Amino acid sequence: MEKSVMSNPEVILNPFVHHLELESTYEKLKTAFFTVILLPVRITIICLLLITGWLLASVGLWGLAEEDLREKPLTGWRRTIRLLLCTLGRFVYAAAGMEIIIKGKQASRSEAPVLVCAPHSTFIDGGIVYITGLPTCIVRRESGNDSYIGKLINFSQPIYVWRDDPDSRHNTIKEIIKRAKSDLDWPQILIFPEGTCTNRSCLITFKPGAFYPGVPVQPVCIRYPNKLDTVTWTWEGPSALKLLWLTLTQVHSYCEIEFLPVYRPNEEEKRDPKLYANNVRRVMAKALGVPTVDYTYDDCRLMARAKEMNLPCASSIAEIRKIRQRLQLIDAHIEEKIINSQLICKDCSRVTLTEFSNYLNVFPSDPLVMQLFKLYDKNASGVIDFREYLLGTVVTSKERSLLEIIQLGFKIYDSSGVGKISLHEFVTILNHTLAVTSEQSEFIFKQIVPDNAIYITFDNFVSFAKECPEFSNIFVTCNSSKNCQKNGNVHENNCVKKNE
Repeated sequence: MEKSVMSNPEVILNPFVHHLELESTYEKLKTAFFTVILLPVRITIICLLLITGWLLASVGLWGLAEEDLREKPLTGWRRTIRLLLCTLGRFVYAAAGMEIIIKGKQASRSEAPVLVCAPHSTFIDGGIVYITGLPTCIVRRESGNDSYIGKLINFSQPIYVWRDDPDSRHNTIKEIIKRAKSDLDWPQILIFPEGTCTNRSCLITFKPGAFYPGVPVQPVCIRYPNKLDTVTWTWEGPSALKLLWLTLTQVHSYCEIEFLPVYRPNEEEKRDPKLYANNVRRVMAKALGVPTVDYTYDDCRLMARAKEMNLPCASSIAEIRKIRQRLQLIDAHIEEKIINSQLICKDCSRVTLTEFSNYLNVFPSDPLVMQLFKLYDKNASGVIDFREYLLGTVVTSKERSLLEIIQLGFKIYDSSGVGKISLHEFVTILNHTLAVTSEQSEFIFKQIVPDNAIYITFDNFVSFAKECPEFSNIFVTCNSSKNCQKNGNVHENNCVKKNE
């Protein structure tokens, strides 16, 4: 039976986080030693192999236009170059100390035109293309323009995704269907249906792209059974460069690739790609021995955005949204109505479950309500800061500019009810919207009110920010732009600087 973490309110799982720590002084010393001894040798060998691969790919692409690569599969001597590139790719992984263990047998294209691989947890997963014969992958168009890697990508005849094209998703699905059902001898299509990297603790929601053709697929499971996990690359965790360095300084690492039996869809699955995707995910989760969770790539982006802003409960924000959806709070816009009604709590920083339920117009005995409350009751004290809940839910409910977000913060933390914000409230607002430190927020507050006033208004802050280059980003309308600070530190200049 399929295990689903989301069905268990006591389990909070964030598959987008990876905490890597060297377990002991011995591990640290070993890594340092092999950085000096092993790393230079491995990098030299890998670079030579990659240069050879680039040359082979360049030869293979000689005389071919991009249109040729899209219209028909490679034939003749170019097929031999494909095999040579796969061999070189295996050597690259061997030179890096990564032993690839194969379980099961890869099906032919006639048996399964599509290979579905999961979990996707690292850039190292790319090595599977050399094991599976350089199949067709889904690739961003920008990657194909790269002067080096672009040659190797183009030679694999990928299906390109054009991020600037509003019809890109439709065209990609159309091309997947076309190649999967083609009578031509195209390579198999290889897809990571999760669409983003996780920490392999579960399988998140599969995107249906691989399942639209309605053809048989072969599930492929990827494991890294290593004592020290130096490969997992998630939104919250070590950088790619650090992971690559740690992996190359390990004497030996393992990657296990298991080909499961071909999954042939029934008529209902052919008509419903999402059902097909969920059923294949269930099979793969069982083989991997991990649960499934209803997280998506969009949830991943939402949590990353919440963390960047330093919102309370940022790592649980996707789960919070799902609970609110099931309680029909999102459709009813309950939180927005509370803010616009200028509700004044007796003490909004200490709200009980009963008060919380009354504000949201839900039953306190509802398990979902209790679960939602517990996510904010970090210390199990029986009370939460209702302002944190309102800010986190409203800010992430739709796309807003940073200026709109800060204005919402002023409304939510306005304990006076007349638009005036104290120093403590101002510090909290900037910390939970721009991730500005307390020290810097206090300095900004004093800059805004040099006459030692104890309150400021939103208009006071806007007037100050307009004269301060560091806050220029809050006046743009697109919320995808970066905040005006890095790592919680506002850039220094004559307008805003660290108070020495």
